[in-house]
Amino acid sequence: MLNDEHIELRKSVEEFAREVVAPVIGDYYERCEFPYDVVRRMGAMGLFGLPVPEEYGGMGGDYFTLCLALEELARVDSSVAITLEAAVSLGAMPILRYGTDEQKRRWLPGMAAGEILGAFGLTEPGGGSDVPGGMRTTAVLESGEWVINGSKAFITNSGTDITAVVAVAAITGRREDGRPEISTILVPSGTPGMTVSKKYSKVGWSASDTRELSFTDCRVPEENLLGERGRGYAQFLQTLDEGRVAIAAVSVGLAQGCVDESLRYARERRAFGQEIGGYQAIQFKIADMEARAHTARLAYYHAAERMVAGLPFKKEAAIAKLVASNAAMDNARDATQVFGGYGFMNEFPVGRFYRDAKILEIGEGTSEVQRMLIARELGLPA
Repeated sequence: MLNDEHIELRKSVEEFAREVVAPVIGDYYERCEFPYDVVRRMGAMGLFGLPVPEEYGGMGGDYFTLCLALEELARVDSSVAITLEAAVSLGAMPILRYGTDEQKRRWLPGMAAGEILGAFGLTEPGGGSDVPGGMRTTAVLESGEWVINGSKAFITNSGTDITAVVAVAAITGRREDGRPEISTILVPSGTPGMTVSKKYSKVGWSASDTRELSFTDCRVPEENLLGERGRGYAQFLQTLDEGRVAIAAVSVGLAQGCVDESLRYARERRAFGQEIGGYQAIQFKIADMEARAHTARLAYYHAAERMVAGLPFKKEAAIAKLVASNAAMDNARDATQVFGGYGFMNEFPVGRFYRDAKILEIGEGTSEVQRMLIARELGLPA
């Protein structure tokens, strides 16, 4: 159940999304332009600091409050929602979870205010879901500095004007059994040797920032190590478990946005002498869409509840991410069908929703990976 604070937060973000984001985001999307003004106003609302403790300039809430905000934003636009999700889940939370006091003081206040963004450098061009097996980026300790070489792909928020730091996963040695020792190193933006590519040309999320990063003898101080040496992969696994709950919330928002738009259109559009909402074919389609969104919401609520309570939630996070991303994709397809030819036009939100939905079945763990995780948590062999 949502408490009064949750209800008030959800209402305020819903109003912000409808009144501030909705009127302008279509133009940003068409221009493939990052919405700096929207991000600034989100920062002023405190959205980037929702789960960050007050001592670091945050709101002192929990991760569930972030998920509620993500859902309401994604009901209107996923580019804005994923910018917030990546900035908090992948940018701020690793520093909050594993950073030193100095690292937290340096980075978290600006992140909580939305004045700077952090990014999460994990995926590599040849790696994909096989993170440890596909990792080629290395970091060697020389004279008190980490020397980083390699590249990262599909990194959200990595090249904006307000991007301040990237947490980079790199191989820092080999274990006795030959497996790579993976550690995480904070690389400030503008560090010599780090090259930020031009923005990808993407199918969806066109108003968000996604780029490739490359590192050539990129040097940062030894104290930029985030957490323990050799614990980088374990840190990222926990970060991804949390991020999957957040992505599920984004997916539910998109799925619910499809319902919202389809209901409005079904009451406005007339065909063969009546509103199309009077036809059972349309009614059943929208009813199925609402059922998917509702079911997916319950799944991510349950995962978030366990996470906030400190209970194991890996299986629940995987279920929520799988169910919600499927709901988003199915609802986007059905909403486009309800709109007919207009659903294929970018000027209508469902056109954006359709383009944005597919990545939700891929990012932060593909649907296939979620099924693997669920099976393993059920005790089936790895």
